[in-house]
Amino acid sequence: MKNLKMGFFKISFISLMVGLAMKGSWINLEDLQNFFLHHIQNNLQTISLLSFLVGFVWILYMLTRPKPVYLVDFSCYLPPSHLKVSIHTLMGHARRAREAGMCWKNKESDYLVDFQEKILERSGLGQETYIPEGLQCFPLQQDMGASRKETEEVIFGALDNLFRNTGVKPDDIGILVVNSSTFNPTPSLASMIVNKYKLRDNIKSLNLGGMGCSAGVIAVDVAKGLLQVHRNTYAIVVSTENITQNLYLGKNKSMLVTNCLFRVGGAAVLLSNRSRDRKRAKYELVHTVRIHTGSDDRSFECATQEEDEDGIIGVTLTKNLPMVAARTLKINIATLGPLVLPLKEKLAFFITFVKKKYFKPELRNYTPDFKLAFEHFCIHAGGRALIDELEKNLKLSPLHVEASRMTLHRFGNTSSSSIWYELAYIEAKGRMKEGDRIWQIALGSGFKCNSSVWVALRNVKPSANSPWEDCMDRYPVEIDI
Repeated sequence: MKNLKMGFFKISFISLMVGLAMKGSWINLEDLQNFFLHHIQNNLQTISLLSFLVGFVWILYMLTRPKPVYLVDFSCYLPPSHLKVSIHTLMGHARRAREAGMCWKNKESDYLVDFQEKILERSGLGQETYIPEGLQCFPLQQDMGASRKETEEVIFGALDNLFRNTGVKPDDIGILVVNSSTFNPTPSLASMIVNKYKLRDNIKSLNLGGMGCSAGVIAVDVAKGLLQVHRNTYAIVVSTENITQNLYLGKNKSMLVTNCLFRVGGAAVLLSNRSRDRKRAKYELVHTVRIHTGSDDRSFECATQEEDEDGIIGVTLTKNLPMVAARTLKINIATLGPLVLPLKEKLAFFITFVKKKYFKPELRNYTPDFKLAFEHFCIHAGGRALIDELEKNLKLSPLHVEASRMTLHRFGNTSSSSIWYELAYIEAKGRMKEGDRIWQIALGSGFKCNSSVWVALRNVKPSANSPWEDCMDRYPVEIDI
């Protein structure tokens, strides 16, 4: 543009000189001065207009563009060692409780204890998972006080470590999102945190309940939305589940399964939309994808908290659960794929889709190679069968699902926080390099399948007091089938 204007200026000047010479006129200073003033005025008007347009477009872009969301750090709760239980110890507690008449009161109910023992032996859980104090004493303490104590210890333990590691003051927090599926007392868990850490009066706090094991990703997505609106602030996401109040002591086998899988755990995550936090942040949030198939009755009813025939509350898992999970996962993958897959995989998926729909209905669905889109996978440690199925369907290697299997082995199913224990495992192994992409995926009641995608901003080292600090040298371990 500059060269064009200069060329035009030179041509105009020469034309004026030639024109005056042809008329036989002398070039006087007044004519030359008028010429320069005319062109300078025109150029200044053009430059001013262009500058205004560029400035307006830039301001519009800055105001409307999605603000980056950074994960500064996160902390997973490590319970005290006296809460560790082996499978043998756990079954000893169960038999003692039965003999004391606290559950399965008739002698014929021995088969219920044996049933749980068989599930535990094949569950993929190790010998060092944690159960709360209220379930390790006799008589069992499942009242509100014991339940609240467990949740407070988990949440405050994770948050204390997070504040200590980041140096962020509680008063700097502008957004708080807490999720706990089945334990939702009044005042809420979010209010409990506000009171404990004396958070500011205008904090935007939310408490998510009843959303299952995938609620951790939902909480991140909610925090992301709030960070797009509220500038220059921090958000904390807390994910946990309560075990004390949810131990099932009835005779329904489908409800006994949760006793065998769920264990104590929780995580706190610090997010920021402040540009200056990019330098110290571990990750940047790239995508969140949420799928909810609850409009279908089979999806809605496949995992339900309800009373059994004896009026004892538990969580029923129906036979439709595997089918529902597979269908919901398929929709999530189909939604996420176009956002993250390379062009070659997108074309292969599209061509197969067209062939199947219009020419060969019997053709198998094309499964994209997500290993081309992600270096790390954090699959919710819901159970061995879930991890096996996703490893098979996504064509992942044992290394890709190692974090999920080891988290299940070491900590059990900690519900919505399990994906953070898995991320902590990858960090502790020293595998997280700058530019690496991470896929966190979780499934939960409702039925829901949710994904979050992160990118590492640097070579990430584990934070202080990582839950894997005391045992990383022993992992991975061989798991008996």
